[in-house]
Amino acid sequence: QVQLLESGGGLVQTGGSLRLSCAASGRTFSTYAMVWFRQAPGQERELVAAIDWSGTRTYYSDTVRGRATISRGNAMYLQMNSLKPEDTAVYYCAATRLDGIVVVPGMYNYWGQGTQVTVSS
Repeated sequence: QVQLLESGGGLVQTGGSLRLSCAASGRTFSTYAMVWFRQAPGQERELVAAIDWSGTRTYYSDTVRGRATISRGNAMYLQMNSLKPEDTAVYYCAATRLDGIVVVPGMYNYWGQGTQVTVSS
C-alpha cells in the first residue's frame, strides 16, 4: 500500500511561484511512476506533469511546460513558476505500479487528497 499526502498549496499572486510536495509512505514508493493532476471547479481532471520511477523521464502538459519542474527524491515535488490565474485548481499527486510515463488517470492506483492552489490576478 502507498499513502500520499500533498502539501505546499496556497494563495499566490500572478507571476509568483509555489513548490508542491507529495510525501509517500510505503517501502515500494521508489518503484512507482508518479504524476501531478489538477482539477478546477467545473472542469475535468488535467494532467500537469509525470515522472517515471527512476526520475529520469518526465512529461509536462503544454499548459505548464517551461514553467514547471517535476522531481522526486524522498518525496515528489512540483516547482511551479510564473503562475497564472488559470493555474488555480486542486492539485493531486498519484502513483502507479506501471513503468514509464502514464498519462491516463484511471491507470493510477493511489491518490492523495489534494492541495489547493489559488493564483490571484
